[in-house]
Amino acid sequence: MIFQDRDQLKRGIEGILEIDDYFVKVLNESKLRNTLIDDLIYTAVFCSDSDTKEAARWLIRRAGVSLGIISSSIQALYEAMGRKEVVGFTVPAINLRGITYYSAQAVFRSAVKDNVGALIFEIARSEIGYTEQRPNEYTAAVTAAAIKTGFEGPLFLQGDHFQINAKKFAQDPEGEVNTVKELIREAIAGGFYNIDIDPSTVVDLSKPTIKEQQANNYLINADLTVLIRSIEPKGITVSVGGEIGEVGGKNTTVEEFKIFMDNYLKELKKKGEGLKGISKISIQTGTTHGGVPLPDGSIAKVKIDFDTLESISKVARSEYGLSGAVQHGASTLPSEAFNKFPKTETAEIHLATGFQNIIYDSHSFPDELKDKVYKYINTELRGEKKEKDTEEQFIYKTRKKGFGPFKKDMWKLPIPVLESIGKELENQFSFLFDQLNVGNTTGIVEKHVKPVDVPLEVPQSLL
Repeated sequence: MIFQDRDQLKRGIEGILEIDDYFVKVLNESKLRNTLIDDLIYTAVFCSDSDTKEAARWLIRRAGVSLGIISSSIQALYEAMGRKEVVGFTVPAINLRGITYYSAQAVFRSAVKDNVGALIFEIARSEIGYTEQRPNEYTAAVTAAAIKTGFEGPLFLQGDHFQINAKKFAQDPEGEVNTVKELIREAIAGGFYNIDIDPSTVVDLSKPTIKEQQANNYLINADLTVLIRSIEPKGITVSVGGEIGEVGGKNTTVEEFKIFMDNYLKELKKKGEGLKGISKISIQTGTTHGGVPLPDGSIAKVKIDFDTLESISKVARSEYGLSGAVQHGASTLPSEAFNKFPKTETAEIHLATGFQNIIYDSHSFPDELKDKVYKYINTELRGEKKEKDTEEQFIYKTRKKGFGPFKKDMWKLPIPVLESIGKELENQFSFLFDQLNVGNTTGIVEKHVKPVDVPLEVPQSLL
C-alpha cells in the first residue's frame, strides 16, 4: 500500500519503527522486512503528498543505518588497490534503470549468496532524467532492497557520468558547469558518496597538442573536485572518478592519460594544498553505451582493447596511486569477455543496458505493457529516429526512455511476474560476480572501508 499522508504513515510504523532524535530504532525487524518496507518504498516513490514521500525516504535510510546498511565512499578500498594491497577483482558498478526496488533485490540476493561486498549501485545524469529517479529516490529504493533481502554493510551509491553537455557548454559554459554542480550537491545530500565527473565530452581533438585537447577536461575536473571536497560530509572522502576518453570515441592512450593527470593535479594544487584528487580514470577501449544495434535489433560484437586497460591501469597505480582504469559500456559484451577484466587489473566496470534488456525481453514481461511502451516511443519519441536506423534499431536505442513514463505500471506488475524477472536478473548478477571475481570480498571491504553515519535532519512532517 501507499501511505497517503503523514498520519497514516505514523500509524503504519507503530510498533515496528521508533524515531529517536536523528535515529530510527527497529522494534520489529521481521515486520519491517516482510511488509512495512514494501509500503514505505511505494510511498517514497509514488505518494502524491511530497511531505509524506520525504518522510518515507528518511525512514528507509535511517532504518537502514540501524540494520548496518550505511551509504559509504569506496575511496579507502580504491586507495588500497592503488597501493597494490588489494588485487584480483574488478568492481561492478550497476545502473538500475527500471523496477529499481525489485532489480536491486536481485543484486543483493546474489551478493549475499556469494559474499560480495565490492559492489556499486549507480545512476547517470541522463538516466536520472529519462527514468525519473532523482538521487534521493534511488538511494531509498536501493536501501529498501537491502533491508528486504538482509544485506548488511557499506552501501556504495554512485553518480555515474555526471556529464557536461557539449552543446549546452558551447552556448553557456558557466551555466552548464553550474548545472552539474547542482546535481553533485543533490547527489551528495542524497547519500551518493561516489561521483564520476565526465567533461570528456568537451575534449577538443582539433587542437594541435594533447594538453590543449584536454584543457577543458582537466580544468572542469579540478573545479568540480574542489566543490566535492568542500561539501562532502565530515569524516567522508567522496570517491571521485575522472574520464579521459568519451565512450564511443577514439581509444585512449597512455600519453593522453598522463598529460591529463599531470595537468589536473597541477590545477588541483593551485586551488588548495592537500586536496585529494580522483581515485580512478574512465577510458575508451572500443565499446559504445548500450552496444551497437544491427539492423535486425541484435547487438554487434566488439573487440575490447584489453592492452589499453592493462597499461593505463598499471600507470594509474604506479605513478598516481589510483585504483586503475574503468571500463564503460560493458553489459552487452559477450559472456566470455568478463573474466578478462580482473586479469588486466581493471578497477571498475559499468553495467547497465544488459539488465534493461533482461527486463524487456523476459518471457514474463507482459506483451500488453511492452506494446504500450513501444507505442509511446513511436508516437512521442519518433523525432529521435535517425534516417539510417531500421525500426528495430530505433526501438532498441530508445526503449530505455520507457522506464520513466511507465514506472508505476512496471512496479505494480503482479508479484509472480516481478519475481520471475528478478530471478533472471539474479542469475545474470551471479554470473557477472563470478566472472569479475568479487565473491568473498565482504571481508576485504570491511577491512578497508569504515562506514560513517551522516545524521539526516528529521523531516518536519515526522515531528
